[in-house]
Amino acid sequence: MKFKTCCCVGALMLVTHITNAQNKVAAELTAEYVPFSNYVRPEDSLKTGSTSDFKRMKLTVMIPFSFRKREADEAARWFVVLDGAYAKMTNRDYEKPLFPTEMLNAQVGLKHIIPMKKNWSLYTMAGVGVYTDMTQIDRNDVLLQGGVIFVKQFNPRLAAGLGPVVSNAFGVPMVMPGLYFSWTTGTKFKVNVNLPEGADIGYQFNPNLGLKAVLGLSGMTVEKEKDGKSILLGYQQITAGLRPEVRLNKSWTVGLTAGTTLARSFKESERSLKGIFSGMNKVDPRFTTTFYGAISLKLNMP
Repeated sequence: MKFKTCCCVGALMLVTHITNAQNKVAAELTAEYVPFSNYVRPEDSLKTGSTSDFKRMKLTVMIPFSFRKREADEAARWFVVLDGAYAKMTNRDYEKPLFPTEMLNAQVGLKHIIPMKKNWSLYTMAGVGVYTDMTQIDRNDVLLQGGVIFVKQFNPRLAAGLGPVVSNAFGVPMVMPGLYFSWTTGTKFKVNVNLPEGADIGYQFNPNLGLKAVLGLSGMTVEKEKDGKSILLGYQQITAGLRPEVRLNKSWTVGLTAGTTLARSFKESERSLKGIFSGMNKVDPRFTTTFYGAISLKLNMP
């Protein structure tokens, strides 16, 4: 897996919540745990005796604050999106520090949804966030991002979108493509693909209990100084596992995930124009496969 480090990371966060857009408050709190696994040296793919773990808390809140009816079954909507993640790593037996011990990503954003003709919608997003390794927080840790995504709703279960996304992650404002895809099917047996977030296949035993096989893509980005220059360090992971979900009442749902890390790595990029293309074929430092566990609590107001 190679996500381009902080390639409009905040704007991707906003795009991810397109399908969650509703007219009431929604929130999700997730705690993740990856135990110690071995560091694999990039220059020779040697599995070393150095180990690192990964623990993270994530919170996302969507708050609608404006709802304007346009036509039958259509409405223009405004949302505030609050998104934060704090991760802690313990790194053992390294000759020199390679990876951060703490990472914080916190963003606030605005999203506007405008229905258009023939099942098209326009999603406008803008956000500002802090992406830091907690050693020193300054203006270089602040990233701005935004975008416009044109989404086609082909049918109630399939939607896809494309549009320009802007970020100052590489020092100067850069325009990059933003992609969105969502496909879901079934009532009891369900398949759900939601890029860039992941996919799942599940079975709904009853309204209060379901079981899913999930594939998740996620990461974090921090700004740090290296040799007197501002760089971006991106953590990326792909996980897979089983997730039973229990609906506690009309508003709350809890999910437990147990599985494995299919990939877990770091990628370093310069904050410059050449940093966008540098290291495209470079092998990234990574970690061996190990256990992955998570618990999530979702709020969807009825």
